[in-house]
This record gives sequence, C-alpha cells and structure tokens, in this order.
Amino acid sequence: MLNIKRFFDRVSALDQNPGKSLVIPVQEARLLRDEIIKLMADKLETREQQTAPTSDVIQIEITGGKF
Repeated sequence: MLNIKRFFDRVSALDQNPGKSLVIPVQEARLLRDEIIKLMADKLETREQQTAPTSDVIQIEITGGKF
C-alpha cells in the first residue's frame, strides 16, 4: 500500500501546480502495478469465497401416507 499512497500524494501535490505532469521511474511504476494487482486478486478471492456454494446437504423425505 505504500506505493499507492505515495502515488496519491504525488497526484495531490500536482493539484497545487496545474499544468505539470507526473513522471515516475519505471521501478516505482512496477511496484505500483504489483500492489494494484495484489489488491485486485485479494478482492476477487474474497468475492469467490463469499459466492461459493455451501456444502450443506438438504434431505427431503416424501411419504405417500396410506396411498
């Protein structure tokens, strides 16, 4: 999360200087990409766990009475 936070701080600093561009080194861009991918993978895994079918067994018994 450190690289994402650093990116947000840099973008926020640009608000004070409109018209400037943000340039980051390739290594920082890779670290930022890796953190974003990790967050997305964690979110996807959490979503899949929440929607996974439960393994509960439902037993239904039908009787015909005196039929």
